[in-house]
Amino acid sequence: MNNQGSLFSLFKAFFLAWMLGSLLGTLVQSQVNLYALQNLGMAIPLNIRIETTIHDLGNFLPVYAVIFGCSFAVSQAIALLFARFTGTAWRTFWCAFGAALGLWVTFKVVDMIAPMPILVSSTRTAGGMFSMLVMAAVSGVLFAKLSTRNLVLTPALLALLIAGIALPSGQAVAQSDKSYKIETFADGLNSPWSMAFLPDGRALITEKPGQLRLVGADGKLVKNPLTGVPNVFYSGQAGLFDVLPAVDFAQSQQIFLSYACGTRSANHLCVASAKLGENSLSNVKEIFRSQTAKSGSAHYGGRMAWLPDNTLIVTLGDGYSYREEAQNLSNHLGKIVRIQADGSVPKDNPFVGKQGAKPEIYSYGHRNVQGLAYDAINKRLIAHEHGPRGGDEVNVITPGTNYGWPKATYGIDYTGAQISPFKVYEGTQQPAIYWVPSIAPSGITVYNGDMFPQWKGNLLVGALKAQQVSRVVLKGNKASEEEVLFKEVGARFRDIRTGPDGAIYLLTDSSDGKVLRVSAR
Repeated sequence: MNNQGSLFSLFKAFFLAWMLGSLLGTLVQSQVNLYALQNLGMAIPLNIRIETTIHDLGNFLPVYAVIFGCSFAVSQAIALLFARFTGTAWRTFWCAFGAALGLWVTFKVVDMIAPMPILVSSTRTAGGMFSMLVMAAVSGVLFAKLSTRNLVLTPALLALLIAGIALPSGQAVAQSDKSYKIETFADGLNSPWSMAFLPDGRALITEKPGQLRLVGADGKLVKNPLTGVPNVFYSGQAGLFDVLPAVDFAQSQQIFLSYACGTRSANHLCVASAKLGENSLSNVKEIFRSQTAKSGSAHYGGRMAWLPDNTLIVTLGDGYSYREEAQNLSNHLGKIVRIQADGSVPKDNPFVGKQGAKPEIYSYGHRNVQGLAYDAINKRLIAHEHGPRGGDEVNVITPGTNYGWPKATYGIDYTGAQISPFKVYEGTQQPAIYWVPSIAPSGITVYNGDMFPQWKGNLLVGALKAQQVSRVVLKGNKASEEEVLFKEVGARFRDIRTGPDGAIYLLTDSSDGKVLRVSAR
């Protein structure tokens, strides 16, 4: 009975300390994120602060309880073992120190294996990380005060916590319209990212690891990649992105490439111009490098398009861990920029001459813009960007406009935590359409071919996560219709283009990627 009583006491002490740590960590997460929004000049009324905290208690806390619980079980077992050898007087120190160190290690391990660079957003800053670790240490102190010296139950607790983790899954219904046929146009591609047709019917395809490939008009892939491509930083989401022929390509043979450059600790989104030869690039010249340098390998943007005045639009991401910088005009993170073909700044850009603002900026408040197209029919620039869990957006881009991130969003963080309590915020532009849950949009074309006349002028938006193409009809700045297409393919779509023959070309996101051609029956 004594042994059973001591085991129960240990379990109770662990449970109470674990619950306290999970609660305190959730409260810190909420307040750190709200503080970051306040630093952007946003007013957070008390009722909004309370609503956000309640939201995170219902959504973030269960996720964080698993993360913290696993680290806490291991760290406290080790701490009690240390206390047994060093004496009772050290018990509180070892439990507090172990809880903080164990959580720090757990954060680092989770960030290495999770798809996003930093899972718990409050740990993006040193202050946020320190606050989370302090809350863990408080839990360690409580455990030390409540627990006995019995260590028998701790491994069982760890097994119990880990056994409770499960990931839900679901499958959407396939679209059934068969007014088209889908065939493989080209294959054997290594993680293709972008496709651009040349005037003679050939196509250039970028591969994210840093290769530029040439495909004949018949779909035959030239065996060897083109040489002369700039050095690319390839890691995570970083790599070689878009390829865009010059407006006068038929005469100049000039192309433009966007890519990640630098190192993991200091990298940028770069754009280079080059002349296309038979087997290589020449006259390669960097014309744009985003400022400032960031660390990590996420959220670069990287799409390009020409405006009718022959200026070049380039999209960027917020770098993931730097989301508030999307509202800071002194850098290029989370922006869309407009430059001349030689990299110089157009004099009529909206922030030219504004003190502290980068003159290249065309619009701001973006998260990760990976779809861009100029709608020549309606004379408008259209872009889409990734949200986190939900909140993917299509926006009609106008110069000088703030598109809201992270002040206003329809998405929540990957952990369930609220990013902003606002879906609409004064001074920010609402999207034309948004998706909840996320479809992970990538690639967009304004269909202008004759093969599918019923879709002429419609947006076709590729998607990675949802493995579909969304056909979107815009009326002004709002979507009036949406239809899901090509779901039956069962592939992640990285890019989508209208071909010179009026067919639709889809780039699949895979280490064994393909170009699929969609034609009318």
